[in-house]
Amino acid sequence: MTTALDRIRVGSAPDSWGVWFPDDPRQVPWERFLDEVAEAGYAWIELGPYGYLPTDPARLTDEVDRRGLRVSAGTVFTSLHRGPAVWDATWEQVGRVAELTRAMGARHLVVIPSFWRDDRTAEIVEPPELTGEQWAHLTGGMERLGREVRERYGLDIVVHPHADTHIDTEEHVERFLDATDGDLVDLCLDTGHYAYCGGDSVKLIETYGERIGYLHLKQVDPEILADVVANGVPFGPAVQRGVMCEPPKGVPALEPVLTAAQGLGVDLFAIVEQDMYPCEPDRPLPVARRTRRFLRSCGA
Repeated sequence: MTTALDRIRVGSAPDSWGVWFPDDPRQVPWERFLDEVAEAGYAWIELGPYGYLPTDPARLTDEVDRRGLRVSAGTVFTSLHRGPAVWDATWEQVGRVAELTRAMGARHLVVIPSFWRDDRTAEIVEPPELTGEQWAHLTGGMERLGREVRERYGLDIVVHPHADTHIDTEEHVERFLDATDGDLVDLCLDTGHYAYCGGDSVKLIETYGERIGYLHLKQVDPEILADVVANGVPFGPAVQRGVMCEPPKGVPALEPVLTAAQGLGVDLFAIVEQDMYPCEPDRPLPVARRTRRFLRSCGA
C-alpha cells in the first residue's frame, strides 16, 4: 500500500512546457501553459523566467485564479561568486522577481548560481572550480541575499544546485551547505540535476534534511547521461538529446525521494521540472498528465 505523502505539495513549472526564456518563438504562449498545467491536474506553479508570465500582479492573479492555480515560487539567477561588484545588479533583478513572488502569495525564491559554460553556445566562460576567495564570495553573498530577501520581502531563498554551475556535485553541494547559515539559506534539491552530477538525493535528504527547503522533481536517462559525461556534452545540448526523461523511466526513483522528504515532517513543495527546451508545442501536455498520474500512484 502506498503511503500518503500529505506533507508534499505537488506542482509543475513553465520548464515542463519547454520554457527557458522570457520570450522565445520556440516556446508555447503563456496562456497555453496555464491552460494545460491546470488541465494536467496541477494546483501549483512557479513563475518561470521573469517576464514569461504577466508581471502585473493583478492581471497574473486573475489569470491563475481563473484556472484554479497558485504560485509556489519565483526564480532568480545569480553570480555572487564574483564578489561585491555584482551585488547591485543582482539585487535589481532579485527585487523585481521577489516583489511579484510576494504579491502572488508565494513564500520561496529559487536561486540558481550562474553557469560556467554558456548554455546556448557551450563555450566555457569561467573555470568550473572556484578559488577559495570565490567560495567565500559565493557563500557570504548567498547569506546576505537570504537575509535581505527575508527582511524586505518575507521570502525564504532556496539555492538550486544545477548542472554546469559551481554548486553541482555532492562535494560542492556539501561544501556549500557546510559553509552557509541554515537560518538564512536552504536548498532546492533538484533530483534530476543532482543525479546528473552524480549525487544521491535520498542520501542528501537523510544527511542534510534540515536544509532541504524545496524540491524539484525530475529524472535523467542513465544511458544518455553516460554518453554526456563521457563526451563532456554541455547541459543545453544534453537536454536536446533527452537526458532529462519522463518519470518513471529514469533515475533517481522518485518514490524513495518523496518518502524520505515526507519523513522530514515539514510541508514541502515538490515541483515537476521536465527540462525539454526546445520542444514541439503538443508534446508537454501528455507528458504532464502521465507524470501527474505517476506521482499520484506514489501517494503525492
